[in-house]
Amino acid sequence: MPQKFIVILAGGKGERFWPQSRLRRPKHLLTIVGDKPMLAQTLARVRPLASAKNIFIITAADQVRAVRAMCRGLPPGNIVGEPVGRDTAPAVALAAALVAQRDPRGVFAILPADHVIHDTRTYQADLRAAFAAAGAEVMVTIGIKPHEPATAFGYIQRGKPWKKFARRPFYTVRRFVEKPSPKVAQRYLASGDYLWNAGMFVWSVPVVLAAFERHAPVLRACLDRILAGLARRRALAPLLKEIYPALPKISVDYALLEKAGNIVVLPASFDWDDVGSWPAVARHRPKDVSGNVVRGRAIVEQGRNNIVVSEDGHMLAVVGADDLIVVHTPDATLVCPRHRAQDIKQLLKRIGAAAGGRKWL
Repeated sequence: MPQKFIVILAGGKGERFWPQSRLRRPKHLLTIVGDKPMLAQTLARVRPLASAKNIFIITAADQVRAVRAMCRGLPPGNIVGEPVGRDTAPAVALAAALVAQRDPRGVFAILPADHVIHDTRTYQADLRAAFAAAGAEVMVTIGIKPHEPATAFGYIQRGKPWKKFARRPFYTVRRFVEKPSPKVAQRYLASGDYLWNAGMFVWSVPVVLAAFERHAPVLRACLDRILAGLARRRALAPLLKEIYPALPKISVDYALLEKAGNIVVLPASFDWDDVGSWPAVARHRPKDVSGNVVRGRAIVEQGRNNIVVSEDGHMLAVVGADDLIVVHTPDATLVCPRHRAQDIKQLLKRIGAAAGGRKWL
C-alpha cells in the first residue's frame, strides 16, 4: 500500500497582519485566532493522518529556524526552506520530490498552514476520503461551499457526480476560475455549482509527476534534478539554491489544475476561514457589548466595532472612535479604518521604499 504524506505550505510575506506579521514572522507563526500559532494548529489537526516522519513543511529559508522551533515533534529535515518564493507550483514540485524519495507511489496532501478550522474531526474524515479517492489516479481538490459572493477567492465549478469514498460525494471539475467581480461572484453563489478554491489538494506521486510532465515540463525537469541530487546524497539546501532562482513564478492552478482533465472535487463538510485580513479576526474572537475585539492591555471608551491589539504590556486606549483597526507592537503602530484593511499592502510598499524602511517589514 502507498504511504500517506502531509505537506504543509507555510509561505507568506507577513503583509496582511502587519505590524504583528513581518517577513520573518508571517501569519502562520502568529496566534491570530485561538491560543496557538496558526501553523501549530494546522499541525495538530493533521497529526492523526500521518506519522511524524511523513509530514513535511515547506517554508521560506529565513523562516526555517522559527518553524523548527515551533514543530519540534517533526524530524528537522522535514522542514524545508525555499531560497526564494516562486509561488505554489514549484513548491508542489518540491513536495513531490520529497515524497517520491520516501515512496515513489506515495499519496500526499498539500495543505495551507494558516487557515482556521474548528471541526477537526470532520476535517480529518474529509481528508481520509480524499486520500482514498486519490488512489483512483485522479487529482483531488477540496472545495469550500460559499456562503457569500466573495471576490477574494478563486472558484471551482463542479460537474457531474463522480464517485463516493467513505460516504463523501466527489464530483468532476468543469473548470477553475479566477477571483471574480462582485456581479459574477453573486451569479456563482446563486448557481450552487461553484466552490471556493481553498488550496487543498491530494494526489499520488505518479499522477502529479505525469501532470508536470504533460503541462509544466520546466517544473518536471526541476523535480527530476532535485530527485537526482538527493539520490547522490547532496544536501538539499544548496541544491535548491542552484535550482530555484531560475524557476518560473507560477501557481499550481495555472501550471496544472486549469489544464488537467483528471480532477475531482470534494465539497468540504467542515467549517473553514482563511482569516485573510484583520477584519476577519472579529469572526473568531470574543467581542464586548459594543462589538469591540480587544487583545492585550487595551481599552475602548465610547467606541464600537473596533479591533484593538497591543503587545508587551503597552496600554493602548481608543476613545470615541468606531470601526478602526489599531495594532501596537514594540516598533510599529497601525491605525486604519476596518474597510481599508486591503490597503495595508500598498502601505508596506511605501514603507519599504523609504530610507531604512525595510527594517519595519
